[in-house]
Amino acid sequence: MTQRYFELTEDMTSPDRWLLGDPLDEQGAEVRTRQFMSGEPTRVDGRLRVPVYHPGTPLDFTRVDPGAIPVVTEKVARVLAELAPSDVQLIPVEVQSRPEAYFLVNVARLVKCIDDEASTEVLYWKPEDGRPEKVGHYRDVYGMRIDPSRTAGAKVFRPWGWRVALIVADDVKEALERTGATGLDFREVTGPGRQRVEQQPLARSHTDWLRQVDAAREASWCTLGELEETAIVPIVPGGPAWPSQRQAWRVIHRAGRRLLLVTDGLSDPFLEHEAPSVGFGLELAIETDEPVKDVQGSWALVLLQRVANEVAEHERVREAALTGQLTMEVSGKGMPKSLVTQAGRVGVLLGLASSTLPRHFSTPAGEVRLVTVKTLLPTELAYRVQHGKQGREELVRRFVESGEEHLSRAKRRAVV
Repeated sequence: MTQRYFELTEDMTSPDRWLLGDPLDEQGAEVRTRQFMSGEPTRVDGRLRVPVYHPGTPLDFTRVDPGAIPVVTEKVARVLAELAPSDVQLIPVEVQSRPEAYFLVNVARLVKCIDDEASTEVLYWKPEDGRPEKVGHYRDVYGMRIDPSRTAGAKVFRPWGWRVALIVADDVKEALERTGATGLDFREVTGPGRQRVEQQPLARSHTDWLRQVDAAREASWCTLGELEETAIVPIVPGGPAWPSQRQAWRVIHRAGRRLLLVTDGLSDPFLEHEAPSVGFGLELAIETDEPVKDVQGSWALVLLQRVANEVAEHERVREAALTGQLTMEVSGKGMPKSLVTQAGRVGVLLGLASSTLPRHFSTPAGEVRLVTVKTLLPTELAYRVQHGKQGREELVRRFVESGEEHLSRAKRRAVV
């Protein structure tokens, strides 16, 4: 019987799942995570610590940035050690505020086994892409299928040329499922795949789709208040790339002297994809009723920019923001002192529903979610961390009860 294989990813459906940050060394510096993506054994000096990036329900299987390196509990580690001892390297780590044992999984086996013909579509880096070191390697793999005859009996491995994927054999999958471990999601990568769809001539180029989506988005902004004609665009873009590699923010003046700032480009069509899309599928909005003399120098815009960078950089943050509410922290540098924690951070709640803002708006390429950004005072953030999901729900209830909903203010009384 032909061996079956599955891609192991993280279950993103839990509405209150935690998020973990990059591992840190004993001095508190971020560890170079690329060493855990090489498909080879690596050496780690000292004990690693993994911070909790977003508090929530702990999982037995969680990926840390860049989103493909697993951190697991002992029951998951035990299965991997028993069934694939030569394929994985289990590195003990301390997870912030958790007493039990955790392990970072370094997948130490690389196998050249992707079946280009059976996969839905594979794209390679070309000389004209300007990345000579990547020419001949996979740029994207859609609907991946692997050839079991080329795996040499490997139990856990990463595919050559597409190391973001983690592949496990069916007996490893079944053993992990028997443990009842949380956070696991499996997708078979052997057997018949989705039939390749012959590409039809596109009605629009990327530029045309971008123009269409941009126009629809601007029309939506205009329904929310008086839209300033000129967008705020950085002279030199910073942070991670947005879908069309352009960053912009729009300013909307609303009733009651409220100021609404929104990202304008997170839902652009992806530059490297010919097919139409809504990019990350969301835009962010922060609204305040406090006086703002200089929008470009305001703390509200700086905060929105920092949150947008986190969303653009971390797929797991985007997934959480698209499906529910999310609490996170960003740098408090330059922020009002009333918002900054003792650790120098500012807490925000993403996705709080509003009675005056839509949850979605439409574009020719699809629906886009409008995700609100609500600042939390340090005591509110501490309450959320201490009480978990119930704490977040209670905060939301009190924000709505007080009448302020999603509004962000630097000067107000805490609701807890």
